[in-house]
Amino acid sequence: MRLEIFEYLQERKDLKEFIRQQPIWYRKLSKNPQSLQAFETASLHYFRKTIPDHVEKFSNSVQMASMMMHMFQAMNENQ
Repeated sequence: MRLEIFEYLQERKDLKEFIRQQPIWYRKLSKNPQSLQAFETASLHYFRKTIPDHVEKFSNSVQMASMMMHMFQAMNENQ
């Protein structure tokens, strides 16, 4: 692996963790250092850090809060 890629991975803990969990990327980056962008994209998908993942997480939180509010309202109506 090229020294500049190795140093870049050492600076980014998330990418370092990803390459340890997905060792196929050692070989891919060694053969083709230009695939660093694809590597970062794959890391985002693996750790669920993409924008659609954030939107889904936010949506789930809003649904949970809504459900809790309805449950509290139902409890108050019964008393």
